Amino acid sequence: MIGERIKRLRESKGYSITELAKRSGVSKSYISNIERDLQQNPSLQFLAKIADPLDSTVEYILGMETEQVQLDDEWIELLKKAIDSGVTKKDFKEFQMFMKYMKWVEQQEQ
Repeated sequence: MIGERIKRLRESKGYSITELAKRSGVSKSYISNIERDLQQNPSLQFLAKIADPLDSTVEYILGMETEQVQLDDEWIELLKKAIDSGVTKKDFKEFQMFMKYMKWVEQQEQ
């Protein structure tokens, strides 16, 4: 299952195993062994290294998230404008935390 997800993500990005190995810093043979289910218990460190270049998450690769979110053009444009205006990843993560907090407050008031 993990190997299948990694292979599907890799192919959707148009990466060869060699390209993914370069981008993730993981050996080609190890990636190949995972994809072919010869190695079935990858470390979290491996999953973290491989998730980033695949624009994915460890949770998705492990099957804990059932859907990989795809951004439409409007979201992409909004994110580009935010980045151009100086919004950093840290700022975005803080905004996410704030929004989660605000939703929690709303639920408490109901």
